Amino acid sequence: MEKGKALVIGIAGGSASGKTTLCNKLAEILEKESPKVFHMDEYFKPEELRPRVRALTGDREYVDDNHPDTIYLQQLYEDIIRERDCGKTRIILVEGLLTLYDDAICSLLDLKLFVDCRADERILRRLKRNMQNGLSREEITDVYLDTVRYRHDQYVEPSKWRADLILNGATPSRTAMDMIVDYIRKYI
Repeated sequence: MEKGKALVIGIAGGSASGKTTLCNKLAEILEKESPKVFHMDEYFKPEELRPRVRALTGDREYVDDNHPDTIYLQQLYEDIIRERDCGKTRIILVEGLLTLYDDAICSLLDLKLFVDCRADERILRRLKRNMQNGLSREEITDVYLDTVRYRHDQYVEPSKWRADLILNGATPSRTAMDMIVDYIRKYI
C-alpha cells in the first residue's frame, strides 16, 4: 500500500454466503475511520442491458445477474481508484460476487477475503431473503437451479483461490474478525 492511499479490502463469495454481513460488520467496527463501502450490486446495469441466459433444461430465460457483463465493472474500478487516491478515506471495502474475479478490480485490493459457505445453506438463505422481498419459493429455486449455481461454479468459486483469507460464512469466527481488524489497523 502506497503512503497516502487508502487500504482497499475486497470481499467476495457466493450468493448469500455472508459477504454483505461481513462488510457491514467491518464497517461498523471501523466506524471511527469512516470507511468507504462499495457494494457491487449498486453497479448493476439497467435490466434491459443485462445479458440473458436460457436454462440448461427447459425453455425458461432469465436476466443473468451473476454474469460479469451485468455489472458496470469498469465504472466500479474507476470509482475505487478515485476514492483510493483522493486522500479522504483510509479504508475502502469492496463487496460483491465478482470482486476477486475481475482482474482490474482484484489488482487494486490490498487484502482479499472470500466468504465460503456450502451451497445448501446459501440457497436456504437466498430463499428466506428473497421471499421477504415478495418472490415465491418456486421463482427463487428455479433461478438458482437454472442459472445461479452454474455462474457460481464458472465465476465465483474459482476466484476464491485469489483470496488472502477464506472465511467460514456458515459460522463467522470472532478470531478471524479480530485478525482482519488488527491487520487493517496495523496498516492505516
